[in-house]
Amino acid sequence: MIDILVYLFENYHDFSARPKSKTLKRRLSAVGFQDEAIAVALRWLDGLKAAPVVVLGGDSRATRVYLPEEQRKLGVDCLGFIAFLETTEVLTPALRELVIEGAMLLEEHPVPLSTFKIIVLTILWSREQVLEPLIVEELLDDGDQRLLH
Repeated sequence: MIDILVYLFENYHDFSARPKSKTLKRRLSAVGFQDEAIAVALRWLDGLKAAPVVVLGGDSRATRVYLPEEQRKLGVDCLGFIAFLETTEVLTPALRELVIEGAMLLEEHPVPLSTFKIIVLTILWSREQVLEPLIVEELLDDGDQRLLH
C-alpha cells in the first residue's frame, strides 16, 4: 500500500486531480501493482477523503495523552515525529488526530517511521496543505534513501 501512496503522490501532485477510483485502479494495475494492494490503498484513501477534519476546541498548546495501544502501535519514533510536526506547526491538533487514526489502521506493529512519514505526507496531500520544501524532504527521507524516485 505504501508504494502505491508514494506513486500517487509522485504522479498526482494535486490530490483533487487524481482520477476516480475505477480509473485509478486500472492505471495502477497497468503499471504493475497487485490488485489486493490497490484495493487496500484505494479503500484507505477513500476513507481518508471521507473523514471530516474536526476543529478541536481548547488550547492548541494542550498535551495529547496517547492511549497505551497508540503508544505500542506508533512507538517512540512516530510519537516523536508527531511532536516535531506539531512544533513546526505542520500538524494542527485536528490533522494530528487524522494522522494517528490513519496509522492505527495499518497492519504493521509497530509502524515503521518511514511508513508513518508516507501516511503523514498522504494525509497532508489529501487535505491540500501547503508544505515547505524542507518538510517534504523530511517526509520523503527514510534515513537511508529518498522514498520517491
